[in-house]
Amino acid sequence: MAKSDWVDLQQDSDTGIETIRAHFDGHAYDPHWHDSYLVGVTEQGVQQFHCRRSRHSSTPGRLVLVEPGEVHDGHAATDAGFTYSMLYLSPQWLDNELRHQSDAAPATLYPGFNSTLADDPSLAIQIHRSIDALRHQPWRIMRDTALDSLVQGLLPHIGWKPRQLGQPHHPAIAARARDYLHAHIEQDISLHELADACGVDRFRLSRTFKTAYGLAPHAYLVQLRLNQARKRLAAGQLPIDVAHQLGFADQSHLGRWFRRAYRLTPAQYRRQCLTGSQAH
Repeated sequence: MAKSDWVDLQQDSDTGIETIRAHFDGHAYDPHWHDSYLVGVTEQGVQQFHCRRSRHSSTPGRLVLVEPGEVHDGHAATDAGFTYSMLYLSPQWLDNELRHQSDAAPATLYPGFNSTLADDPSLAIQIHRSIDALRHQPWRIMRDTALDSLVQGLLPHIGWKPRQLGQPHHPAIAARARDYLHAHIEQDISLHELADACGVDRFRLSRTFKTAYGLAPHAYLVQLRLNQARKRLAAGQLPIDVAHQLGFADQSHLGRWFRRAYRLTPAQYRRQCLTGSQAH
């Protein structure tokens, strides 16, 4: 992490929404995924990243919209670096809010973004206002109003999609392996064991899994553990306990992976989430 890089993160205790402002001069993030919807704005520079099997370049004022589970990375495309603001919205929260504001929301479908990049100055303003309200507005009614406007602004960018489990690009073998990893998240799973559980050889499993999810099984397991680590740290658990619960060798092992993925130490992330909660 370059000396000029910085990450400013807070979590709202009422909604669980995380707000992030960050700046990077070069490499920002390795390929990873979140279990949240990412809704953000590039503020300065050129924010370049891969997502949905394409390379994207976001310039000041453009929106960045990423769904849960979508693998993406990030780096600066110019020497000036880039700065961005981002909201991390839980799937349960966003789904509930969208259904309250839209009559065209079939129960069997889930909300997805129509595109990864978008130009919508009005929504960009709502994103900034929501971040400001979540961080600085002591009255909940004001925060609720800002978030209602945000969701209303998101509606034109939402398309209702079939549940991911049935999508053709997630074949049965890959889906079975993914379910196995989720069910055994804390265990030291070998690739051979995973392949046996899926009834295929490990070479076919690796190829199929990466095609379906954009990451090799071992990389997916790391991201799965890191996403769980975020939740447990945000809830106040200590890094040493989280490391033990999720199959990391020790606290340092968790710390190395966590910094690589999020550019914060587990202790920094925990502290910033708890500080944001105490502010309310």
